Amino acid sequence: MSRFSQPVFIAAGLRTPFGRGGGALAAYDAVSLSVPVVKAMAAQAAPDLLIWGTVMPNLGWSNIAREIWLDAALNPNVPAFSLVLACSTSMTATFAAAGMLGGGTDLTMVGGSEVMSRPSIALTADASKRLVGLFAQDPTAALTALKSLTPGDYVLPTKGYANRITGRTMGDHMEETAKAWQVSREAQDDWALKSHQRSVTGWEGGFFDNLVIPLPELARDANPRADTSAERLASLKPAFDRKSGQGSLTAGNSSPITDGAAGCWVATKAGVGRLPAETPYAQLVDYEVSAVDLHTEGLLMAPAYGIPRLLARNKLNFSDVALWEIHEAFAAQVLANVAAITNPSWVRDKAGVQAAMGDFDWNRVNPNGGSVAIGHPFGATGARDLSQAVKELWALPPGSKAIVSICADGGQGTVALLQRP
Repeated sequence: MSRFSQPVFIAAGLRTPFGRGGGALAAYDAVSLSVPVVKAMAAQAAPDLLIWGTVMPNLGWSNIAREIWLDAALNPNVPAFSLVLACSTSMTATFAAAGMLGGGTDLTMVGGSEVMSRPSIALTADASKRLVGLFAQDPTAALTALKSLTPGDYVLPTKGYANRITGRTMGDHMEETAKAWQVSREAQDDWALKSHQRSVTGWEGGFFDNLVIPLPELARDANPRADTSAERLASLKPAFDRKSGQGSLTAGNSSPITDGAAGCWVATKAGVGRLPAETPYAQLVDYEVSAVDLHTEGLLMAPAYGIPRLLARNKLNFSDVALWEIHEAFAAQVLANVAAITNPSWVRDKAGVQAAMGDFDWNRVNPNGGSVAIGHPFGATGARDLSQAVKELWALPPGSKAIVSICADGGQGTVALLQRP
């Protein structure tokens, strides 16, 4: 069963290597880092539409998708628009694209980018109003006022991508959730180690070779560490809760500040036929967008609501899912969400799903590593996850199913159900 009137497919796209914050890709911005990806994908096939997003705002553009397309010097008659849903941005773009197929639109390029090394610095509303008024009345006085601005006049990234409503970072929130779900430091470090080991193995085995385009500054992901170990991870100090003595989230078991861009394809069957013959693709059977009260349920726990609902609607158990591609904002977030969906009473009372899902197989999760090791450029993660999942699913027997899940700031989440044709 599919929620769409015609079959919809997601095909693996391309991405940049993901760079460490302040590292090799820091000189780019979200537009310029996206251009090589969009040009490389357009060389594979000419899309009918582009949907692209970035999460961190920049006053230099209002429709980043169109800016990227035109900077890439591609067909100006192809429309492009932008979309934002925090860490789920480019996954949500695939859902939007799926709903727009038909009527001459058979192949859509979707994706996103983030250069977290270069957050914009903005003026507060009061300072901006004051200066705009001065520029209109007395430009000379306005220039003088610019020189007298104080730190209090700026919106500075001093708290590292904090939620606007709570004033706390995702890591601050996740510390609370980890404690509530009794997710131990040891379990987090163990999952982080697996993420690094699997991504390094994936690179060494050539899995990423046809998913990643090398850039002059960087040829492969900079974040996965072949030299990490349980001992090294255990030696790291808490990164968020540094005072209680019970902090468990560290730089080692959390996704790092990352720069990168990624894309994938959304297509009808005819659109798939326009892609290179070797391109892996999977049917998008169904999807779920969920949201929770971030004050009471945990900022990053929305996938735990979406996954059971999606499975129940499609009459599936955990054993029916051959592959799980779960975004690792934090190792604790993966562990807490899985703890929730494997707790029948929680699923019944919170998600409203009565069906028992069976046993969960951790060996089917993120076989080539996840965001803790690979990195997490907000706008790019959805397309990276989807392309990676599609290629992994392509190696499995026809009919195999995958769940791709992403948590997002604001208490939201997105989940996709894919099936190998």
